[in-house]
Amino acid sequence: MAAPSPATREVGLASVAREWGRIGCIGFGGPPAHIALLRRLCVDERGWLDPHDFEDAVAACNLLPGPASTQLAIYCASRVAGRAGALVGGLGFIVPGLVAILALAALFLSGSPPRWVLGAGAGAGAAVAAVAVQAGISLAPESRRRARSVPRWVAYAVAGGAVAATTGAWVVLVLLGCGAIELAVRRTTGLPSAAPLVAAAAATGGTLSLVWVAFKVGALSYGGGFVIIPLMQHDAVSRYHWLTSQQFLNAVALGQVTPGPVVHTVAVVGYGAAGVGGGLLAALVAFSPSFAFILLGADRFDQLRSSTAAGAFLGGAGPAAIGAILGSAIPLARALSCNWQYAVLAAAAVALLVVRRGVVETLLAAAGVGVIVALAGGPLP
Repeated sequence: MAAPSPATREVGLASVAREWGRIGCIGFGGPPAHIALLRRLCVDERGWLDPHDFEDAVAACNLLPGPASTQLAIYCASRVAGRAGALVGGLGFIVPGLVAILALAALFLSGSPPRWVLGAGAGAGAAVAAVAVQAGISLAPESRRRARSVPRWVAYAVAGGAVAATTGAWVVLVLLGCGAIELAVRRTTGLPSAAPLVAAAAATGGTLSLVWVAFKVGALSYGGGFVIIPLMQHDAVSRYHWLTSQQFLNAVALGQVTPGPVVHTVAVVGYGAAGVGGGLLAALVAFSPSFAFILLGADRFDQLRSSTAAGAFLGGAGPAAIGAILGSAIPLARALSCNWQYAVLAAAAVALLVVRRGVVETLLAAAGVGVIVALAGGPLP
């Protein structure tokens, strides 16, 4: 993409901090809402980016692993105020939601939270499986439309769904494997090798368990925020026992109802592992790849956008990620333990998939039902 114009570079860091911080505070609703807010600011209101550049940036960020809307926010800030702007804008976008979710994690994961808090968590957590299904279904049509081969697309999606439903520990390998298979199939038409892409994605960020879990979330996830669920659930609940199944459901729900990136869920996992320090460490590790991708590679977005190798890799990893999101609904539903939670799950599915209500309002309504059950003396997980 073209370098920022001299006029663009005159945007002050204070303006970036104010505008990106505002989006970080009001950015409820996940990536679609974030993209709309960034477009309104950078294209429609301020004219800092032209529409073509913005759409190219959206496409390029969707080719990268990790949280695409976070990467878009960092990229837009870099275009208006250089590298310093990228850091200030990225932090402005991330920090408000991070503070909110850590405060809520302290409330929900405290040793003896009030009964109404437990009820709110149980209610919102009951709806999470329906949110996962809605997220996967919403991603599927566009991904299928771009597929070179529908049978291969279905096979990748089934592989991702199967591993997420049974053993989330292998989701990363399935995502990378499906991407590599699709790349190998398309190489018969003369595509360049994507070995550097796969090698970069397979690199680890350290040996500590929490660092590795957070790194997988930030650097090895394709297909949107919800693909982090199968990446984290096995490690957080079954392998390291940082959270119980119900607490993990709470973590996913909190990531949905707080502003900013859904990837903030990883901070709750970190909090469960090691308190506030663990939450901050997990967030730092999870979001660092996004900053690195933009600060080191934004000048090459044109090549990435037009790269047949990157497109081929995503052609396999993308449907596998969609399958993983859908498959994650199974262990999420299995984590429920009270009969009334299944009723909440069914109602949430109707609200999201039939009535087309928003995710945030559905989760808040489910939390409200849980509070009523708790105050009425009903059973809680």
